[in-house]
Amino acid sequence: METLLAIANPSAGGSDDASVEAVVTTLRAAYDVLTATTATPEELESALAAHPDVDGVVVLGGDGSLHAVVAALHRAGRLADVLVGLVPLGTGNDFAAAIGLPDDPAEAAAVILAGHTRDIDLLLDAEGRVVVNVAHIGIGAEAAAAAQPLKKVFGPFGYLAGALVTTTKALSTPGWRLQVVVDGKTVPKQGRILQVAVGNGRFVGGGTALLPDADPGDGRLDVSVTYAASLPHRLVYAWQLSRRHHHHRGDVVYRQGSVIEVSGDAVPCTSDGELINPATEHSWRIEPGVMRMWVNSGD
Repeated sequence: METLLAIANPSAGGSDDASVEAVVTTLRAAYDVLTATTATPEELESALAAHPDVDGVVVLGGDGSLHAVVAALHRAGRLADVLVGLVPLGTGNDFAAAIGLPDDPAEAAAVILAGHTRDIDLLLDAEGRVVVNVAHIGIGAEAAAAAQPLKKVFGPFGYLAGALVTTTKALSTPGWRLQVVVDGKTVPKQGRILQVAVGNGRFVGGGTALLPDADPGDGRLDVSVTYAASLPHRLVYAWQLSRRHHHHRGDVVYRQGSVIEVSGDAVPCTSDGELINPATEHSWRIEPGVMRMWVNSGD
């Protein structure tokens, strides 16, 4: 019987003992399941090191938990050796939605039992940090900063509160002076930029389709550059973002490629929800198919 290591994060929004136990019980119908609860990067590294021969690692948590596990496996050189599973027990669960996983934890565990897998891409930034879902600079990073403390208090409603704070800022900020280059070609300039989003998954912030054409296994990263247009245009942009039509606007440039480079003003960044200090240069490249995950058969 193959062996799985199920890793739970006690700080994940839906990771209570009953939910974790129900998932583990489901998985044990087909696998020998070891469990670990990790609250810090050090505990996570120790748990993975203690089980070097497992066939798969199942993340019981949200986007942050998945990022932490994948990053740790990448640093250890083990991504090619283990399958990665995800049971969405977090607050936003954006990457789970990107790969078509059910919201219900038991149903998501059943996806693993069904055995359908797919090669998944990763992004790496200039410092070697892994991006599983989405990184963004500008207003998107300010949204993550605003939502982070609110998520702990309000759970999923923290995303809404953070979005409201960000919308207020987005209506008034002048934006940043930036140059964006995708695969060696400079994106046409239209003045200051509100946000650059680059990613592998479609969703951020608990379901907003910021990169609606992204496919986590197509070997390309998606890039959306949003310019600081007039106030009326910004209001319409916010409405079209909710309807997934924003990437067709004239003040939005949407591209796909292998490498993106951004330079100019010092601008804040968030990578899979992890806040990174403002910098004058940011870059990412795609690493196609370096991870294999359990996914829904229809994905």
